[in-house]
Amino acid sequence: MPVTISGSTGISGVDGSAGTPALIGSDADTGIFLAAGQVSASVNGTAGNVPLVSGTAKNSTSGTSIDFSPADNTGIPSWAKRVTVMFSGVSTSGTSPFLIQLGAGSVTTTGYVSQACQTAGSNGHTTSTAGLVVLQAAVAADLYYGIVRIATLGSNLWSSNGVLATSTAGRINHSAGGTSTALSGTLDRIRITTVNGTDTFDAGSINIMYE
Repeated sequence: MPVTISGSTGISGVDGSAGTPALIGSDADTGIFLAAGQVSASVNGTAGNVPLVSGTAKNSTSGTSIDFSPADNTGIPSWAKRVTVMFSGVSTSGTSPFLIQLGAGSVTTTGYVSQACQTAGSNGHTTSTAGLVVLQAAVAADLYYGIVRIATLGSNLWSSNGVLATSTAGRINHSAGGTSTALSGTLDRIRITTVNGTDTFDAGSINIMYE
């Protein structure tokens, strides 16, 4: 690959790849390379030790679902081992709990084990096999803030835990879950929706980070 060194623009042309990193270590396919807007490490030809990368925030002000997918270049890179979903002032039109669904090629709507509970209010719990449920119950007038972490066990199996607070004092939602069956392939997309699938988002924003 050609490399350009300029006193005004710096060094360019050192993107490389996992198989042919720009800065090579002890063997031909171990080193550092630049790709897709981040600095990445290559270990024996495989991307590894990749730093935390923030996605592009999406407004959650309309629609019944918010997707991070390859369709609009906001999907999950193949090297990601953990994904964090961040909620900022998110609200919907109804009371159906928020649901996170994973996918490889398409969104997976079965094969989950998940539960969410709330420390105040109804003090109940909600379960779902259609996705990772992250609220015990929603309140249409409330805004939700917090994070849900989703990490791989390997073999396309994923587990999650999260905490979301509401704009109403004293209500904290705790959640945990995972995929009881493996995804059909490498995770490449995440959908945030509701259990009933019909409540519409009407406030806030959602973003992801992956590493």
